[in-house]
Amino acid sequence: MRILFCCQFYAPSVGGVQEVIRQLAERFVARGHQVTVATTTLPARDFDTLNGVDIQGFDVKGNRVSGMTGEVREYQEYVQRGDFDVVMIYAAQQWTFDALWPVLDNIKYAKVFGPCGFSGLYESGYAKYYQDLPEVLRKFDHLIFNATKYRDIDYVRDLGIGGFSILSNGANEVEFDVVPDPTFRVRHGIPLQSFLFLTVGSFTGLKGHHELVNAFARMHLPENQHATLILNGNEVQSLEKGLGDISRKFVGLVKTHGLIYSLKQAVRRMIGSSSSPRTVAESINKLQSNKLVLVTDLPRKELTQAFIAADLFVFASNIEHSPLVLFEAAAAGTPFLSVYVGNAEEIARWTGAGVMCPSEVDAKGYTRVNEGVLAQTMASLMKQNDLLETMGVTGKKNWQERFTWGKVAGQYEEIFTRLVNSRA
Repeated sequence: MRILFCCQFYAPSVGGVQEVIRQLAERFVARGHQVTVATTTLPARDFDTLNGVDIQGFDVKGNRVSGMTGEVREYQEYVQRGDFDVVMIYAAQQWTFDALWPVLDNIKYAKVFGPCGFSGLYESGYAKYYQDLPEVLRKFDHLIFNATKYRDIDYVRDLGIGGFSILSNGANEVEFDVVPDPTFRVRHGIPLQSFLFLTVGSFTGLKGHHELVNAFARMHLPENQHATLILNGNEVQSLEKGLGDISRKFVGLVKTHGLIYSLKQAVRRMIGSSSSPRTVAESINKLQSNKLVLVTDLPRKELTQAFIAADLFVFASNIEHSPLVLFEAAAAGTPFLSVYVGNAEEIARWTGAGVMCPSEVDAKGYTRVNEGVLAQTMASLMKQNDLLETMGVTGKKNWQERFTWGKVAGQYEEIFTRLVNSRA
C-alpha cells in the first residue's frame, strides 16, 4: 500500500501525536508499504527521509479557528493529487486536518481520521467548529478512536455515525525490551534506597508537573525514608519567528480561550511564575533533606531507563486523550498512579498496572486534582510494596501480549487493507 499520514508535527519534534505516527509509519515501512508523512516544515529537520519514511513538509501555521497561513493551497493540492491508496489524518483542531475540509470530496482514495480527543469540544471559541464538524466526519471512510468512552467517540456516537474502530495506543517493544541499567541512579545522584517517583510530559503547563511537585513537597515521609521525584519534559515546539507570528498566536488564543485567559498566559510567558515547578523543586532541594527533585529532559534511551528504575510513575495531567506514558510505564514493569484524565482509568484496567487518584473534571473537561489528596495517595502507595510489585509484573505481561506497537500497527494495517480492497 501507498500510505499518507498527515499530522501537525513530526520528527525531530517530540510529542504524543508525533510518537504515534512515527511508530505506525516505521512499522508499515518494515511491512513493505510505501509511507509518506505530510507535516509542518521545521528548521531543525535537515532530512526528508527517516527510517524509510518520506517526509513532506509544508510551511503552514494555525487552524480553522485561529486562522491558517502559509502553504495551505500547496498542501491541499498535494493531498488531492497524491498517488496514495489511503490517507490518515491524526488529530482535530490543527491545520493538516482543518485545511482539508473544503477538498475532502476531491480525495479519491480511502480517507481515515483519528480525532485524538477533541480537546476543544467544550471551549466557547470552538462552538462553530464543532457545529460544522459532523458534515466533515461523514466524508471519511473510517474513524479510529483510542478509547471506548471519551468525548470524541461519545460525540460521534451521539451523531449516529458508524464506520469506526477502537484501537489502543502502545509502547515500543524495541525500546522497552532492554536490560535495566544498574548505574542509572548513580549517574543522576539518586540515593540507592530512595523511593523514585517519575512523571513525563512536555512543559506546557497542562501536564501536571505543577500539581505533582507541590504534592511531593507536602508529602510526609517516615523517619529515615528518602524520596526522589523526576520531572521529565521537553519544551513545546515553538515556530514564532517574529512579532507577526506571536501576534497571530495571541489572536488565536483569544478566539479559543477568551481575552482574560490569554492575557494571563502572556504575562506568565513574559515574567515567569514564582511558583513554577522548577522554583518549587529548588525550594524542596534546599529545605527538605529527605527529598530530591530532578527537572530533566533526558535523551530517549536514558528516559527508558528512568521508566525502568522508577518505583512509581505518577500522572497528574490536566487534559489528555490516551496517554502514551501510561503504556510506557506498563512496558517498563513500573506501576502507575494517575488522575482521571483521558482514558487513564481504562488503561489501568487494560494493563493491570495502575491505580487511580481521586480527582474531578471541570465544565470544560480539564482534570483538577487536590494536591493534598495526591500527596496522601503517593505516600500510601510507597508503603504497599507487594501491590506495586504485582502491578508492575502484571502490566508488563499484558503489554507484551496486547499493547506493543507491533501488535497495534497490525490492527491498523488490517483496517487500511480492508478499506483499500473494498474500493478496488
